[in-house]
Amino acid sequence: MTSATPRRRGRPPRTEAADAPAARDRILAAAREEFSERGYDKTSVRGIAKAAGVDSALVHHYFGTKEQMFEAAITLSFAPAIEAPRAVEDGPLDSVGERLTRFFFGVWENPATRTPLLAIVRSAVNNDTAAAVFRRIVATQVLRRIAGRLDVADAELRAELAAAQLVGIAMIRYVIKVEPLASADPEQIIRRVAPVVQAHLTAPH
Repeated sequence: MTSATPRRRGRPPRTEAADAPAARDRILAAAREEFSERGYDKTSVRGIAKAAGVDSALVHHYFGTKEQMFEAAITLSFAPAIEAPRAVEDGPLDSVGERLTRFFFGVWENPATRTPLLAIVRSAVNNDTAAAVFRRIVATQVLRRIAGRLDVADAELRAELAAAQLVGIAMIRYVIKVEPLASADPEQIIRRVAPVVQAHLTAPH
């Protein structure tokens, strides 16, 4: 009797491959949920597979390693923030500080977009691998695009300083929840922070 040919690691069974698009979407949704609830360290490929109702090999097949799975999941979660460069591109530079600040807090004030962002930030703070993935996405998808709109020699530094200003406030307001910043009116914060962001991006040396 001829034995069955063993399946190669990472290759999906035919029944799962036939449902490829739906299976891939289920895996990505499960990964996003698992990383959000458990953080990077406590999430496993096996746990993602179980939550998605698929074999672990299928997760490896579509997404590779746990790090690659995390990058795919947070890219999906981070999608609203990736639109930030448009706040710089759409309009004059002399009002870019307010547009960027208002966009940033609009994303964080919305519970639907704030929850996955909180999970991303917490994972990045607690794990070096997660931090490296987060840093790569922010650098390539957000900061370089913002810097590309600035006609100055130190554009990347300016973009990073503006981002540091906004992310630092987000950490204190939404993650650490220090009062009175945690419960301050968003409009009050925007009025105070926007001029600082504007100065980082466009003020003379």
